Amino acid sequence: MTTLVVCLDRNDDVGRKTGLSTPIVGWEAVRALVTDVGLADPEDSGVNALLETLRVAQQLRDENEEVVVAVVSGDRESIVSADRAVAAQIDELVESRGVDSAVVVIDGADDEQLVPIVESRLPVDSVDRVVVRQARDIESTYYLLKQFLGDEELRQTILVPLGLTLLVFPILSSIWSVAEGAAAITTVIGLFLLYKGFNVDDLLTALTIKARESLYAGQISVVTYVVAGGLTLVGLFAGALGVSSLGEPSGLLVRAMQFAFEGVPWIATAALVASAGRLLDELIRDEPLRRSFLNLPFVVVSVGLVVRGFSAYFLQQQDVIEPLTVPGFSIGVLQLSDFAPSPGERLAAYVVVAFVLSIVGVQLTSYLTPPTIDDPDIPERADSD
Repeated sequence: MTTLVVCLDRNDDVGRKTGLSTPIVGWEAVRALVTDVGLADPEDSGVNALLETLRVAQQLRDENEEVVVAVVSGDRESIVSADRAVAAQIDELVESRGVDSAVVVIDGADDEQLVPIVESRLPVDSVDRVVVRQARDIESTYYLLKQFLGDEELRQTILVPLGLTLLVFPILSSIWSVAEGAAAITTVIGLFLLYKGFNVDDLLTALTIKARESLYAGQISVVTYVVAGGLTLVGLFAGALGVSSLGEPSGLLVRAMQFAFEGVPWIATAALVASAGRLLDELIRDEPLRRSFLNLPFVVVSVGLVVRGFSAYFLQQQDVIEPLTVPGFSIGVLQLSDFAPSPGERLAAYVVVAFVLSIVGVQLTSYLTPPTIDDPDIPERADSD
Protein backbone atom coordinates (compact mmCIF):
# COMPACT_ATOMS: atom_id res chain seq x y z
CA MET A 1 0.00 0.00 0.00
CA THR A 2 1.47 3.33 -1.15
CA THR A 3 0.58 6.67 0.45
CA LEU A 4 0.83 9.96 -1.39
CA VAL A 5 1.98 12.81 0.85
CA VAL A 6 1.06 15.85 -1.21
CA CYS A 7 1.45 19.56 -0.51
CA LEU A 8 -1.25 21.62 -2.24
CA ASP A 9 -0.56 25.10 -3.60
CA ARG A 10 -3.63 26.62 -5.24
CA ASN A 11 -2.12 29.99 -6.23
CA ASP A 12 1.05 28.53 -7.78
CA ASP A 13 3.38 30.26 -5.32
CA VAL A 14 5.97 27.57 -6.10
CA GLY A 15 6.02 28.25 -9.84
CA ARG A 16 5.89 32.02 -9.43
CA LYS A 17 8.85 32.15 -7.03
CA THR A 18 11.07 29.40 -8.43
CA GLY A 19 10.03 29.09 -12.07
CA LEU A 20 9.51 25.34 -11.70
CA SER A 21 6.50 23.44 -13.03
CA THR A 22 4.54 20.95 -10.98
CA PRO A 23 4.01 18.23 -9.99
CA ILE A 24 7.36 17.97 -8.24
CA VAL A 25 7.80 14.39 -7.07
CA GLY A 26 10.41 12.74 -4.89
CA TRP A 27 12.12 13.30 -1.56
CA GLU A 28 15.24 14.97 -2.95
CA ALA A 29 13.28 17.15 -5.35
CA VAL A 30 10.97 18.45 -2.62
CA ARG A 31 13.91 19.03 -0.24
CA ALA A 32 15.67 21.07 -2.89
CA LEU A 33 12.41 22.96 -3.48
CA VAL A 34 12.36 24.01 0.17
CA THR A 35 15.71 25.75 -0.29
CA ASP A 36 14.62 27.45 -3.51
CA VAL A 37 11.33 28.77 -2.05
CA GLY A 38 13.04 29.83 1.19
CA LEU A 39 15.71 31.80 -0.67
CA ALA A 40 13.08 33.43 -2.91
CA ASP A 41 10.81 34.45 -0.02
CA PRO A 42 11.90 33.55 3.54
CA GLU A 43 8.62 34.91 4.97
CA ASP A 44 6.43 32.62 2.89
CA SER A 45 4.41 30.14 4.97
CA GLY A 46 4.73 27.69 2.06
CA VAL A 47 8.23 26.86 3.31
CA ASN A 48 6.69 25.49 6.51
CA ALA A 49 4.16 23.50 4.48
CA LEU A 50 6.95 21.91 2.42
CA LEU A 51 8.92 21.04 5.55
CA GLU A 52 5.79 19.55 7.12
CA THR A 53 5.32 17.45 3.98
CA LEU A 54 8.84 16.03 4.36
CA ARG A 55 8.32 15.43 8.09
CA VAL A 56 5.09 13.48 7.53
CA ALA A 57 6.69 11.43 4.77
CA GLN A 58 9.66 10.60 6.98
CA GLN A 59 7.35 9.57 9.83
CA LEU A 60 5.42 7.22 7.54
CA ARG A 61 8.67 5.74 6.21
CA ASP A 62 9.78 5.07 9.75
CA GLU A 63 6.59 3.04 10.12
CA ASN A 64 7.63 0.94 7.07
CA GLU A 65 5.08 2.43 4.68
CA GLU A 66 5.63 3.09 0.99
CA VAL A 67 5.52 6.86 0.53
CA VAL A 68 5.46 9.16 -2.49
CA VAL A 69 6.22 12.83 -1.75
CA ALA A 70 4.85 15.43 -4.15
CA VAL A 71 4.00 19.10 -4.53
CA VAL A 72 1.01 20.09 -6.67
CA SER A 73 0.18 23.64 -7.76
CA GLY A 74 -2.58 25.37 -9.66
CA ASP A 75 -2.18 28.41 -11.89
CA ARG A 76 -2.80 32.13 -11.58
CA GLU A 77 -5.30 32.64 -14.39
CA SER A 78 -8.54 31.86 -12.52
CA ILE A 79 -9.92 29.71 -9.72
CA VAL A 80 -11.47 27.25 -12.15
CA SER A 81 -8.25 26.81 -14.14
CA ALA A 82 -6.27 26.43 -10.91
CA ASP A 83 -8.57 23.69 -9.64
CA ARG A 84 -8.52 21.91 -13.01
CA ALA A 85 -4.71 22.03 -13.08
CA VAL A 86 -4.54 20.45 -9.62
CA ALA A 87 -7.07 17.79 -10.64
CA ALA A 88 -5.02 16.90 -13.74
CA GLN A 89 -1.79 16.62 -11.72
CA ILE A 90 -3.45 14.40 -9.09
CA ASP A 91 -4.74 12.14 -11.89
CA GLU A 92 -1.21 11.97 -13.30
CA LEU A 93 0.24 10.96 -9.93
CA VAL A 94 -2.41 8.30 -9.34
CA GLU A 95 -1.81 6.81 -12.77
CA SER A 96 1.99 6.94 -12.77
CA ARG A 97 2.76 6.15 -9.12
CA GLY A 98 -0.07 3.75 -8.27
CA VAL A 99 -0.84 5.35 -4.92
CA ASP A 100 -3.70 4.00 -2.80
CA SER A 101 -4.35 6.82 -0.31
CA ALA A 102 -3.26 10.37 0.42
CA VAL A 103 -2.18 12.63 3.24
CA VAL A 104 -2.83 16.27 2.32
CA VAL A 105 -0.70 19.14 3.66
CA ILE A 106 -2.01 22.72 3.32
CA ASP A 107 -1.03 26.08 4.78
CA GLY A 108 -4.20 28.16 4.52
CA ALA A 109 -7.95 28.31 4.06
CA ASP A 110 -7.60 28.92 0.31
CA ASP A 111 -5.62 25.72 -0.24
CA GLU A 112 -8.19 23.80 1.79
CA GLN A 113 -10.67 24.27 -1.07
CA LEU A 114 -8.57 21.71 -3.02
CA VAL A 115 -9.15 18.89 -0.53
CA PRO A 116 -12.45 17.74 -2.14
CA ILE A 117 -10.63 17.44 -5.48
CA VAL A 118 -8.13 15.01 -3.95
CA GLU A 119 -10.92 13.15 -2.11
CA SER A 120 -12.75 12.56 -5.37
CA ARG A 121 -9.74 10.63 -6.69
CA LEU A 122 -8.13 9.08 -3.61
CA PRO A 123 -9.09 8.15 -0.07
CA VAL A 124 -7.71 10.96 2.10
CA ASP A 125 -6.41 9.59 5.40
CA SER A 126 -5.48 12.94 6.94
CA VAL A 127 -5.49 16.69 6.28
CA ASP A 128 -2.54 18.46 7.92
CA ARG A 129 -3.14 22.21 8.10
CA VAL A 130 0.09 24.07 8.83
CA VAL A 131 -0.13 27.44 10.59
CA VAL A 132 3.00 29.42 11.46
CA ARG A 133 3.14 29.76 15.24
CA GLN A 134 3.58 33.55 15.23
CA ALA A 135 0.56 34.00 12.94
CA ARG A 136 -1.70 31.29 14.39
CA ASP A 137 -4.22 33.68 15.95
CA ILE A 138 -4.41 35.86 12.83
CA GLU A 139 -4.76 32.87 10.52
CA SER A 140 -7.42 31.23 12.69
CA THR A 141 -9.34 34.49 12.97
CA TYR A 142 -9.26 34.91 9.19
CA TYR A 143 -10.44 31.34 8.67
CA LEU A 144 -13.30 31.71 11.16
CA LEU A 145 -14.30 35.05 9.64
CA LYS A 146 -14.37 33.51 6.18
CA GLN A 147 -16.58 30.67 7.43
CA PHE A 148 -18.83 33.20 9.16
CA LEU A 149 -19.27 35.27 6.01
CA GLY A 150 -20.06 32.11 4.08
CA ASP A 151 -22.94 31.16 6.39
CA GLU A 152 -26.12 32.82 5.14
CA GLU A 153 -28.06 32.38 8.41
CA LEU A 154 -25.28 33.95 10.49
CA ARG A 155 -24.98 36.85 8.06
CA GLN A 156 -28.69 37.59 8.34
CA THR A 157 -28.63 37.26 12.13
CA ILE A 158 -25.56 39.42 12.84
CA LEU A 159 -24.68 41.60 9.86
CA VAL A 160 -28.21 42.76 8.98
CA PRO A 161 -29.04 44.09 12.51
CA LEU A 162 -25.56 45.63 12.73
CA GLY A 163 -25.99 47.37 9.38
CA LEU A 164 -29.45 48.65 10.32
CA THR A 165 -28.03 49.97 13.59
CA LEU A 166 -25.29 51.89 11.81
CA LEU A 167 -27.84 53.35 9.38
CA VAL A 168 -30.53 54.26 11.90
CA PHE A 169 -28.29 55.71 14.63
CA PRO A 170 -27.25 58.85 12.67
CA ILE A 171 -30.89 59.49 11.74
CA LEU A 172 -32.07 59.21 15.35
CA SER A 173 -29.15 61.34 16.54
CA SER A 174 -30.11 64.12 14.09
CA ILE A 175 -33.77 64.02 15.15
CA TRP A 176 -33.19 63.60 18.90
CA SER A 177 -30.06 63.86 21.02
CA VAL A 178 -27.20 61.36 20.81
CA ALA A 179 -28.12 59.88 24.20
CA GLU A 180 -31.77 59.31 23.20
CA GLY A 181 -30.71 57.79 19.88
CA ALA A 182 -28.28 55.45 21.64
CA ALA A 183 -30.96 54.49 24.17
CA ALA A 184 -33.43 53.66 21.41
CA ILE A 185 -30.85 51.58 19.53
CA THR A 186 -29.77 49.62 22.61
CA THR A 187 -33.41 48.95 23.48
CA VAL A 188 -34.08 47.49 20.05
CA ILE A 189 -30.88 45.41 20.19
CA GLY A 190 -31.82 44.13 23.65
CA LEU A 191 -35.27 43.09 22.44
CA PHE A 192 -33.72 41.37 19.43
CA LEU A 193 -31.26 39.44 21.61
CA LEU A 194 -34.08 38.34 23.93
CA TYR A 195 -36.13 37.34 20.87
CA LYS A 196 -33.30 35.14 19.64
CA GLY A 197 -32.26 33.93 23.09
CA PHE A 198 -35.71 32.63 24.00
CA ASN A 199 -36.30 31.16 20.50
CA VAL A 200 -39.44 33.22 20.08
CA ASP A 201 -39.41 32.59 16.33
CA ASP A 202 -39.51 28.81 16.89
CA LEU A 203 -42.28 29.21 19.46
CA LEU A 204 -44.33 31.37 17.10
CA THR A 205 -43.84 28.85 14.29
CA ALA A 206 -44.94 25.96 16.49
CA LEU A 207 -47.91 28.00 17.73
CA THR A 208 -48.95 28.83 14.17
CA ILE A 209 -48.76 25.18 13.10
CA LYS A 210 -50.73 24.07 16.14
CA ALA A 211 -53.39 26.74 15.57
CA ARG A 212 -53.76 25.74 11.93
CA GLU A 213 -54.10 22.06 12.84
CA SER A 214 -56.68 22.95 15.51
CA LEU A 215 -58.72 24.96 13.03
CA TYR A 216 -58.74 22.15 10.49
CA ALA A 217 -59.60 19.59 13.20
CA GLY A 218 -62.53 21.69 14.49
CA GLN A 219 -61.37 21.81 18.10
CA ILE A 220 -63.34 23.81 20.67
CA SER A 221 -60.11 24.89 22.33
CA VAL A 222 -59.50 27.34 19.47
CA VAL A 223 -62.55 29.37 20.57
CA THR A 224 -61.72 29.07 24.25
CA TYR A 225 -58.14 30.20 23.61
CA VAL A 226 -59.42 33.31 21.85
CA VAL A 227 -61.78 33.99 24.76
CA ALA A 228 -58.92 33.38 27.21
CA GLY A 229 -56.75 35.84 25.32
CA GLY A 230 -59.51 38.46 25.50
CA LEU A 231 -59.98 37.88 29.23
CA THR A 232 -56.23 38.19 29.76
CA LEU A 233 -56.22 41.55 28.01
CA VAL A 234 -59.17 42.63 30.16
CA GLY A 235 -57.25 41.56 33.27
CA LEU A 236 -54.17 43.53 32.24
CA PHE A 237 -56.34 46.55 31.47
CA ALA A 238 -58.16 46.25 34.80
CA GLY A 239 -54.85 45.99 36.64
CA ALA A 240 -53.52 49.06 34.84
CA LEU A 241 -56.68 51.00 35.69
CA GLY A 242 -56.34 49.95 39.32
CA VAL A 243 -52.76 51.22 39.45
CA SER A 244 -53.71 54.53 37.80
CA SER A 245 -56.51 55.04 40.33
CA LEU A 246 -54.00 55.25 43.18
CA GLY A 247 -54.22 58.91 44.09
CA GLU A 248 -51.29 59.64 46.35
CA PRO A 249 -47.74 58.58 45.51
CA SER A 250 -47.24 54.98 46.53
CA GLY A 251 -44.40 52.51 46.47
CA LEU A 252 -43.68 49.87 43.88
CA LEU A 253 -44.97 47.06 46.10
CA VAL A 254 -48.36 48.73 46.59
CA ARG A 255 -48.70 49.31 42.86
CA ALA A 256 -47.83 45.70 42.12
CA MET A 257 -50.33 44.45 44.68
CA GLN A 258 -53.02 46.72 43.26
CA PHE A 259 -52.34 45.40 39.77
CA ALA A 260 -52.54 41.79 41.00
CA PHE A 261 -55.69 42.46 43.06
CA GLU A 262 -57.57 43.89 40.07
CA GLY A 263 -56.14 41.72 37.29
CA VAL A 264 -55.71 38.25 38.78
CA PRO A 265 -59.45 37.33 38.81
CA TRP A 266 -59.68 38.01 35.07
CA ILE A 267 -56.43 36.21 34.31
CA ALA A 268 -57.45 33.21 36.43
CA THR A 269 -60.78 33.11 34.60
CA ALA A 270 -58.89 33.15 31.29
CA ALA A 271 -56.80 30.16 32.37
CA LEU A 272 -59.95 28.41 33.55
CA VAL A 273 -61.65 28.94 30.17
CA ALA A 274 -58.59 27.70 28.28
CA SER A 275 -58.33 24.55 30.40
CA ALA A 276 -62.06 23.95 29.99
CA GLY A 277 -61.59 24.03 26.21
CA ARG A 278 -58.86 21.40 26.38
CA LEU A 279 -61.06 19.28 28.62
CA LEU A 280 -63.99 19.52 26.19
CA ASP A 281 -61.75 18.49 23.30
CA GLU A 282 -60.75 15.37 25.22
CA LEU A 283 -64.38 14.56 25.95
CA ILE A 284 -65.42 15.01 22.31
CA ARG A 285 -62.66 12.70 21.11
CA ASP A 286 -64.10 10.00 23.36
CA GLU A 287 -60.67 9.23 24.73
CA PRO A 288 -59.63 8.50 28.33
CA LEU A 289 -59.28 11.78 30.21
CA ARG A 290 -55.86 12.63 31.53
CA ARG A 291 -55.60 13.49 35.19
CA SER A 292 -53.74 16.72 34.49
CA PHE A 293 -56.62 18.12 32.39
CA LEU A 294 -59.14 17.47 35.18
CA ASN A 295 -56.92 18.78 37.96
CA LEU A 296 -55.81 21.95 36.14
CA PRO A 297 -59.02 24.01 36.73
CA PHE A 298 -58.84 23.43 40.49
CA VAL A 299 -55.16 24.40 40.54
CA VAL A 300 -55.84 27.58 38.57
CA VAL A 301 -58.64 28.71 40.88
CA SER A 302 -56.58 27.86 43.99
CA VAL A 303 -53.57 29.83 42.82
CA GLY A 304 -55.82 32.75 41.88
CA LEU A 305 -57.36 32.76 45.36
CA VAL A 306 -53.94 32.72 47.05
CA VAL A 307 -52.61 35.61 44.94
CA ARG A 308 -55.83 37.56 45.50
CA GLY A 309 -55.60 36.96 49.24
CA PHE A 310 -51.99 38.15 49.56
CA SER A 311 -52.59 41.23 47.43
CA ALA A 312 -55.69 42.08 49.50
CA TYR A 313 -53.68 41.68 52.71
CA PHE A 314 -51.05 44.22 51.67
CA LEU A 315 -53.60 46.66 50.24
CA GLN A 316 -55.79 46.52 53.35
CA GLN A 317 -52.76 47.10 55.55
CA GLN A 318 -52.05 50.29 53.58
CA ASP A 319 -55.73 51.34 53.66
CA VAL A 320 -55.93 51.20 49.89
CA ILE A 321 -59.04 48.96 49.93
CA GLU A 322 -61.88 48.76 52.41
CA PRO A 323 -62.05 45.86 54.86
CA LEU A 324 -64.18 42.94 53.75
CA THR A 325 -67.55 42.86 55.50
CA VAL A 326 -69.33 39.54 55.95
CA PRO A 327 -73.10 40.16 56.27
CA GLY A 328 -74.81 38.69 59.30
CA PHE A 329 -77.38 35.91 59.13
CA SER A 330 -79.59 33.91 61.46
CA ILE A 331 -80.38 30.21 61.51
CA GLY A 332 -82.94 29.36 64.14
CA VAL A 333 -81.59 30.46 67.47
CA LEU A 334 -78.15 31.14 65.94
CA GLN A 335 -77.76 34.79 65.05
CA LEU A 336 -74.58 36.38 63.69
CA SER A 337 -74.11 40.08 63.13
CA ASP A 338 -72.02 41.71 60.45
CA PHE A 339 -68.39 40.71 60.71
CA ALA A 340 -65.32 42.55 59.35
CA PRO A 341 -62.24 40.26 59.43
CA SER A 342 -58.79 41.68 59.95
CA PRO A 343 -56.23 41.55 57.09
CA GLY A 344 -54.63 38.43 58.57
CA GLU A 345 -58.00 36.69 58.97
CA ARG A 346 -58.93 37.65 55.43
CA LEU A 347 -55.67 36.16 54.10
CA ALA A 348 -56.14 32.99 56.15
CA ALA A 349 -59.64 32.54 54.73
CA TYR A 350 -58.37 32.81 51.15
CA VAL A 351 -55.56 30.33 51.82
CA VAL A 352 -57.84 27.82 53.56
CA VAL A 353 -60.38 27.95 50.73
CA ALA A 354 -57.56 27.47 48.19
CA PHE A 355 -56.22 24.42 50.06
CA VAL A 356 -59.67 22.89 50.40
CA LEU A 357 -60.41 23.46 46.72
CA SER A 358 -57.11 21.89 45.64
CA ILE A 359 -57.70 18.85 47.87
CA VAL A 360 -61.22 18.48 46.48
CA GLY A 361 -59.79 18.68 42.96
CA VAL A 362 -57.25 15.94 43.66
CA GLN A 363 -59.84 13.67 45.22
CA LEU A 364 -62.39 14.27 42.46
CA THR A 365 -59.78 13.67 39.78
CA SER A 366 -58.69 10.43 41.43
CA TYR A 367 -62.30 9.30 41.63
CA LEU A 368 -63.19 10.13 38.02
CA THR A 369 -59.95 8.88 36.45
CA PRO A 370 -58.48 5.94 38.37
CA PRO A 371 -54.78 5.46 37.54
CA THR A 372 -53.94 2.83 34.95
CA ILE A 373 -50.70 1.43 33.58
CA ASP A 374 -51.22 3.24 30.27
CA ASP A 375 -51.85 6.64 31.89
CA PRO A 376 -49.25 9.01 30.34
CA ASP A 377 -49.23 11.17 33.48
CA ILE A 378 -47.94 8.31 35.64
CA PRO A 379 -44.18 7.65 35.33
CA GLU A 380 -43.14 4.15 34.44
CA ARG A 381 -41.82 2.10 37.31
CA ALA A 382 -38.53 0.36 36.96
CA ASP A 383 -38.64 -3.42 36.92
CA SER A 384 -37.93 -4.70 40.40
CA ASP A 385 -36.08 -7.65 38.93
